Amino acid sequence: MDRQTLEERIAHLLRTTDELSDIVAEQQTRIERLERRLEMVMRREAERELSEGGTVPLADQRPPHW
Repeated sequence: MDRQTLEERIAHLLRTTDELSDIVAEQQTRIERLERRLEMVMRREAERELSEGGTVPLADQRPPHW
C-alpha cells in the first residue's frame, strides 16, 4: 500500500474511533441517569409498601423458592 492509502485508512479509523467514543460517552450518561431513576422508583416503592403496613420492602425479601 502506498502512503496516501495508509493515511486515508488512518484518518478513517481515527474518525470512527472518535464517533464510537462519543457514542460510549452518551450511553454512559444514559445508563447513569437510568440507574438514578431506578433507584428512585425502588425507594418510592419501598416507602409505599412500608406506609401500607408492610414490614420489609419486597426488594429486601428473598424469593419464596429460596
